[in-house]
Amino acid sequence: MQTAMNSKDETLAYALLRITLGLNMTMHGVSRLIAGPAHFANGMVAQFSHTPLPPWSVHAFALAVPPVEGLLGLLLLIGLKTRTVLVAGSLWIMVLTFGSSLVQDWQIVGVQLIYTMAYAALLLLHRFDGWSVDRYMGRSK
Repeated sequence: MQTAMNSKDETLAYALLRITLGLNMTMHGVSRLIAGPAHFANGMVAQFSHTPLPPWSVHAFALAVPPVEGLLGLLLLIGLKTRTVLVAGSLWIMVLTFGSSLVQDWQIVGVQLIYTMAYAALLLLHRFDGWSVDRYMGRSK
């Protein structure tokens, strides 16, 4: 009985962390889309103006940020293709960390490290994924 209770707690804890991270990422993307992707992109170009990156590349990348974050967040929120999304999200945070390091924004790099740990924890504990579309569709074991 204790094992079943622990399993329920682990499944609940996993779901709460996955859903919270998914909601966080979804809202990053949605809020930037609502504010206007061009507004966000122009701000990024200004922020990266003293780096060796060409402004056109920063602008193009920044335009991709809101939909990518929104999509990754939504998929994580509902638990669809969870393992793939966790890997993609980890790689995404890696790219963002590179950019934040390039502009030497160490406070943001620290926050991104927290995201990295959340993604790693979810990937490591993926076996406890119980409340998700993947589980409902029989994709998660």
